[in-house]
Amino acid sequence: MNVALVPQSDARFHWSLDYVKRHPFQTVGIGLVLAMRYFFAVFFIYGFWHKLVREWMWTDIMQQHFIDRYSEIDPLSFQALYLQYFGIPFYLPIAWVVTIGELIIGVALVFGAATRANAAFGLFMLLNFAAGAFYNEWIVILSAMAILFIIFPTGHWLGVDKKLNEKYPHSIWFK
Repeated sequence: MNVALVPQSDARFHWSLDYVKRHPFQTVGIGLVLAMRYFFAVFFIYGFWHKLVREWMWTDIMQQHFIDRYSEIDPLSFQALYLQYFGIPFYLPIAWVVTIGELIIGVALVFGAATRANAAFGLFMLLNFAAGAFYNEWIVILSAMAILFIIFPTGHWLGVDKKLNEKYPHSIWFK
């Protein structure tokens, strides 16, 4: 079928019963990716809340976590060097960046605002968690989710990115 013959309204996903009926598998896929986005957002909001109520931003709790983790790993590993020369000396600014960053990522993904940029920021934070030897299977799962949110326009499917992109079409933040 010639793409030029497809009306513009059929070319992009939109929430309508007619569209859902004509594209059920695409709709289910989009629904699953959106569910993952909200899970990802809740994960980061919980991380923010946990660190806020336990006062990570103005105590040495993060430094103690770094020191404990450092004592458990091979001192010649990349993670040990990362903790020794970056994590432990700069624990307080890291605590602030992580805590506030988790809030920004979580809220932005809930509202579908600058979703690709915030997913990339989330991926950056996850990779830094892994570099600091805080690695488990969730890092891989959440990193894969972040990559999906970077690739797909989830903020256009459900969120404010579509409206912001219409208002600011040349801005990379709302693509």
